[in-house]
Amino acid sequence: MALIRKLIAAGVIVSVAALAGFSYWSQQPITTGEAVIDFTVAPGSGVGAAAQQIANAGVPVNPFLFGLLARATGKAARIKAGTYELKPNTSPRRLLTQLVRGEFAQESVTIIEGWTFRQMREALAGAKSLRHDTANMSDKEVIAKIDPAFEHPEGMFFPDTYLFAKGSSDLQIYKLAHQAMMNRLNAAWEKRDPNLPYSSPYQALIMASIVEKETGQKSERGLIAGVFVNRLKAGMLLQTDPTVIYGMGEKYEGKIRKKDLETDTAYNTYVRSGLPPTPISLPGVQSLQAALSPAKTEALYFVSRGDGTSKFSDNLSDHNKAVNQYQRGASTP
Repeated sequence: MALIRKLIAAGVIVSVAALAGFSYWSQQPITTGEAVIDFTVAPGSGVGAAAQQIANAGVPVNPFLFGLLARATGKAARIKAGTYELKPNTSPRRLLTQLVRGEFAQESVTIIEGWTFRQMREALAGAKSLRHDTANMSDKEVIAKIDPAFEHPEGMFFPDTYLFAKGSSDLQIYKLAHQAMMNRLNAAWEKRDPNLPYSSPYQALIMASIVEKETGQKSERGLIAGVFVNRLKAGMLLQTDPTVIYGMGEKYEGKIRKKDLETDTAYNTYVRSGLPPTPISLPGVQSLQAALSPAKTEALYFVSRGDGTSKFSDNLSDHNKAVNQYQRGASTP
């Protein structure tokens, strides 16, 4: 009996020591260097397969012990598939938390205010960490996939910085950006000034896209919108160069010539009245607000001063003087 008691005591001591060692192991850094190790857990993987995939990716963790940790903590069935990053000084216990919470490795892509949809597509196509599911889609196919209510993708995506898990579909970014634009547009539409010459939020989006391209001066966007609203109400042509440039497409080589202003396209606001048929860029929130809450002004004209600001005029005579002064270098009388 004494021998049995000794064996039991020895077994208890060994078990306690093993548990203490296992607990100690689970809280120690897996790596202490500066390198970040990427690894992927495939969909449908059980805890054993996941642990082996992690080890095969170069993470120096014992697959058996890691699987044991997941089972002992009741988290074995909660591991989420995806791409992750193992950062220095991460313990097995912290790694398990990452997998259970789905703390995927994240990247970001930035869409700039005033970009066209073509430029947005180029930016997403260049994001190597995205899965490019839209690579073989036309522009119309992309917008149909995102929101069938619209036929043209221009202007339908909000410029911002978007975070995504490595390996995510580019469709996810398009969906996020489109929803963000719809939220911003609808919020601005609900607070719009009365008596604006727009029949729908989409027309306001078209105006916002023009304002976005007309000036880089945030302080002038309300005035720019005010001029265009005044011209629409007066039945005047908008006569805005950015729409002409957009309508020229790849023919534009950095300069607008007289014949370009006279060539009829759907976007030439020098020959066609009203707004163009679609937006011409991806407007930011300030341009949306300017289009729906324009500055109160009597101005009908503006011309660039050449320093990023504009000279606004209420009548054609003053406008011509401003053009002579700022565009042709002539002195004013």
